[in-house]
Amino acid sequence: MSTSESISSEIKPYLAAEQLEYTGTQPEPAHRTCSIAGDGGEFVIIGDHKYYRHELMQAFGGALNPGLAPYPKHGFGNPAPIGMIATCMNILVLGLYFARAKGIETTNVAVSLCMFMGGLVQYLAGIWGFFVGSQAGAFTFIVFTSYGAFWFSFGAVFIPAFGIQEAYADDPAQLNQAIGLMSVGWVIFTTMIFVCTWKSTVSLAWALGTLDLTIILFAAGFLLDSVTVRKAAGIVGVIHAFSGWYEAFSGTCSPTNSYWVPKEIPLPDFSKMLKRKK
Repeated sequence: MSTSESISSEIKPYLAAEQLEYTGTQPEPAHRTCSIAGDGGEFVIIGDHKYYRHELMQAFGGALNPGLAPYPKHGFGNPAPIGMIATCMNILVLGLYFARAKGIETTNVAVSLCMFMGGLVQYLAGIWGFFVGSQAGAFTFIVFTSYGAFWFSFGAVFIPAFGIQEAYADDPAQLNQAIGLMSVGWVIFTTMIFVCTWKSTVSLAWALGTLDLTIILFAAGFLLDSVTVRKAAGIVGVIHAFSGWYEAFSGTCSPTNSYWVPKEIPLPDFSKMLKRKK
């Protein structure tokens, strides 16, 4: 069988009788086993057929799966692309604003994006991921609900009905310090999520790494009340947005709707390297 043929995304032993109805006149079906082969474990052998590992699994592939594991079976669709699009849309627009593109200094136009696209849509994508289940679903749930809440809370700062800016009317500098300290908590959370991508792919780790750097610079810019540092945060944010959209495109396109389907590049398995040194 050619490696380009359609195969199951689940790797498990199975019986030949699962494919052919057993009539009783045939020999008793034998178990087909699954094993790993190759110097780097790049081949998966199922029964009599050998496949490249990447044909059976991808670390992300648009499913926001932080580990090398087969795609989960579920009936709710894949929420990861819309979740990635939601946050990248916000970061792109805010990044351009903080980078002072077109001379814009007031960022309040982005409040609507914070509340609806980055907040509501991303939070719903996280809930969707909860029902998907599996490791990828749990990661999706944690990441998207958390960042959805982040955009809700950030947008609320600029909505007069919440009275947040009004509370700092006598001391605007204190508002910057407060936003900066709030951002420090998100730096810790994002760093934790970034570490969870070190067994995934180059593109996913890059997306989370640039997001982490964006929030670090964002927090520093407000704590130092530095326009220059906030401008740097905006530039890195724009870079992150395009890397995140690459991940969203990976989950949206397929051979049925696109002539080009991105191929994910897994990060090296450092655990094997450490074992060899020992």
